Amino acid sequence: MSTADMRAVIRGEGGRFVYVVSALAALNGLLFGFDTGIISGAILFIDTTFELSPLVEGIVVSGAMVGAAAGAAVGGQLSDRIGRKRFILLSAGVFFLGSFLMAVAPTVEVLVAGRMIDGIAIGFASIVGPLYISEIAPPSVRGGLTSLNQLMVTVGILSSYFVNYAFSGSGSWRIMLGAGMVPALVLAVGMTRMPESPRWLYERGRTDEARAVLRRTRDGDVESELSEIEATVEAQSGNGVRDLLSPWMRPALIVGLGLAVFQQVTGINAVMYYAPTVLESTALGSSQSILASVAIGTVNVAMTVVAILLVDRVGRRPLLLVGTGGMIGSLGVAGLVFQFADPTGGMGWLATLTLISFVAFFAIGLGPVFWLLISEIYPLAVRGSAMGIVTVANWLANLAVALSFPVLLDGIGTPATFWLFGGCSVVALLFTHRTVPETKGRTLEAIEADLRGATGMAADASGDD
Repeated sequence: MSTADMRAVIRGEGGRFVYVVSALAALNGLLFGFDTGIISGAILFIDTTFELSPLVEGIVVSGAMVGAAAGAAVGGQLSDRIGRKRFILLSAGVFFLGSFLMAVAPTVEVLVAGRMIDGIAIGFASIVGPLYISEIAPPSVRGGLTSLNQLMVTVGILSSYFVNYAFSGSGSWRIMLGAGMVPALVLAVGMTRMPESPRWLYERGRTDEARAVLRRTRDGDVESELSEIEATVEAQSGNGVRDLLSPWMRPALIVGLGLAVFQQVTGINAVMYYAPTVLESTALGSSQSILASVAIGTVNVAMTVVAILLVDRVGRRPLLLVGTGGMIGSLGVAGLVFQFADPTGGMGWLATLTLISFVAFFAIGLGPVFWLLISEIYPLAVRGSAMGIVTVANWLANLAVALSFPVLLDGIGTPATFWLFGGCSVVALLFTHRTVPETKGRTLEAIEADLRGATGMAADASGDD
């Protein structure tokens, strides 16, 4: 989003309100990010309380991903059924419960249950955050505002690293894991005063309420946008989730599922979950490895801000292409560093720099743009369900990477593992160039109209409109 566009958003009363609503809804991303990062530090100290075998340790780490896949599987249809606002409140409550259980867990079984409950909540949050914002934001700044959700994911990861570092001296893993109750409570309290999505309201026949929400979140006449929503609702086939299997939906499903898998198999969460472990194998000590993770998280936040400033100016496709290309180069260099550098020399900090570069390019491309695109390209009638299916694929790919990464390190070594991620990034670049459409500056209804048209989404892959 350009500086001029940002000023346009906050100039009027409606603009200021939509910015507040979007920022608050983006706390869903903070829950997502906090859970992603907090376990990387806590797992180093949990075995001081519970005796963990390598298998049980893997179950503790991956329990949240199993829960997230389950939450995403039911979350899409649930958000379509009960509404975006109530679904956000539900996800905040579930996350609070999971964090509380982990903080007081008397046994490993309760700890794993808490991780899975937290995972269900972040499966919910990973769908509803970008979905809600995309449906309430004006088209001209929808990309930047929706990407606030991804920014808060990175802020959540960074804040979890600081919490880990703050309590690493005492090894207070219960406080680390229980700290997630705070943002969950803030999100729940804040959302009680926020409006429902106008598009969801209109689809449910609550036209006057939808109009009222648009007036609160827009400056000027809202009737033209309401007319577009009306035309889209009337054009819907009424087949619900069966539309997902229709030929006209196939290009959008391919785009969403492809990006969902590539976002994970290119290695981002291997770095986020295991950066301290990988860096500890170099010349860096434990404290230095955790501190290096803080540096990685800081760059992640900073470059996501850059993406937000650019996504409505240069478009979605350019950020994806540049970001993925940079990831390829960074992973190639990372493999070389681990292959040839002297472990007793400066390898640790050099390896950190390559990981920082990789995360920086991810943060301007696949990180925010994936979540933005899947909130834009699906029809209103099945938007929640479609995002649920795509998000399940994302979490299953996340789970596969998290479970296989230690095995890959042990089996083929660190250099080859990073080169494997680089190869996946090459395929992701080719996929993006061939299939991903540009949605910059277009209403959700116009995007859906193209999807239903004879040309389909893939035909618009090289254009802005």
